[in-house]
Amino acid sequence: MVNPVTELVPRLARRAMRFFLPVHCSSCSSRLKADSIPHFCSDCWSAISLMPEARCARCDHPFPSSIASTYSPHHVCQPCAVRPPSYTKAWTLYPYLPPLQHAIRLFKYQGKVSLAAPLARLMMARLPPLNTVDMIMPVPLHIQRLREREFNQSLLLADHIGRRLDIPLVYTNLIRTVPTPPQTTLSRKSRQKNLRRSFAVRRPDAIADKRILLIDDVFTTGTTVNECAKALRRAGSADVFAITLSRTVGTDIVPDRILAQHPYPF
Repeated sequence: MVNPVTELVPRLARRAMRFFLPVHCSSCSSRLKADSIPHFCSDCWSAISLMPEARCARCDHPFPSSIASTYSPHHVCQPCAVRPPSYTKAWTLYPYLPPLQHAIRLFKYQGKVSLAAPLARLMMARLPPLNTVDMIMPVPLHIQRLREREFNQSLLLADHIGRRLDIPLVYTNLIRTVPTPPQTTLSRKSRQKNLRRSFAVRRPDAIADKRILLIDDVFTTGTTVNECAKALRRAGSADVFAITLSRTVGTDIVPDRILAQHPYPF
């Protein structure tokens, strides 16, 4: 049982520190008091949007209408039907919208690694059943990008999830072999070509017939996790699954309250 005093003392210390050194919410700019999430107020954090219920049974792409899966729960989107991805199943847990978008950008591009734990908790709150997974792998960064950033955001998230699920975390076997441009700087068509044959498995024997769960932060076109899955399957793995914290979505999925508060694109 958690001792109430051990929880109260840090909260009071944060409140005292923020009285003398004011800190503001990175989303709404309100003054933080004793909020437990770094850089965000409780109201903003609790307002993080959920994905729609109707989604593709393969890639988790959200459908504009719930009717799409009402009578066909295993319905897949047209791209998955025409060209099935190399992964068995992907889950995307939250839409890439403010305030979660703000948190991911702070975490990923401004080095606010204190957000790793609360972001991982968001993922763990909505994890699907994963009883059949043998190991967890984060989507890797190229060594050049890792030196620049000094951390792999996907590895930090995967570490929390692996410890919670008691599933081995393997983070040196799947590697990125080509220092490709960031996906966010490219068009959709260029993104699909950018990562081809950019991943490799160093020790195929270690993943032979193993069921693998990939972890990443943002799902855009799905090219990154799909190319990782291709490399793993070529190396002899069994099923490859993927979970991403968030997913970019079209305006038809964006809640009205988000559109009212933020111009699109975000």
